Amino acid sequence: MNGEMRRTEIINRLSGASKPISASVLAEAFGVSRQVIVQDIALLRAAGYAVTSMARGYVLRESVSFTRVFKVRHDDADVERELHLIVDAGGTVEDIFVYHKAYGTVRAPMGIKNRLQVQRFLADIASGQSSLLKNVTAGYHYHTVTAEKRETLDIIETSLRENGFLAPLQEYEPSEIKQND
Repeated sequence: MNGEMRRTEIINRLSGASKPISASVLAEAFGVSRQVIVQDIALLRAAGYAVTSMARGYVLRESVSFTRVFKVRHDDADVERELHLIVDAGGTVEDIFVYHKAYGTVRAPMGIKNRLQVQRFLADIASGQSSLLKNVTAGYHYHTVTAEKRETLDIIETSLRENGFLAPLQEYEPSEIKQND
């Protein structure tokens, strides 16, 4: 069994467990060392799984998140500041999309949740001949943002408003892009 398969099975076992499962029990079940399991747990956490260490082992807690769509507008020079406002407050920029009158909704995944990922995104844009998706609609675009708390989304909204990034929705915009949480 390779590492990916083992990690999938660890998630399956933790999902169905009524009590914590220790690293030693998992190590014995998979025929690997306890340290390999500890590393697997770290990789699972990095992948977004809510694995918590308890006194008697690991548990998988339900990941609760709230979602809100923000319509924003800014120029290219403000992309970094906009993304930093979101991730610094604890939000994850799940995607970017634009609503084009002729093409409809055009969406691209982002998955940006920290400053390092912001820098990588900006480096990717700078290294290619592509431009930002927002530029096809005069800077207007939308981000789906998730956070563990509704209050975090409120803080992000306030911050985007105070920095002049929030834009009003128009009557022709489809209802699926209205804010929700």
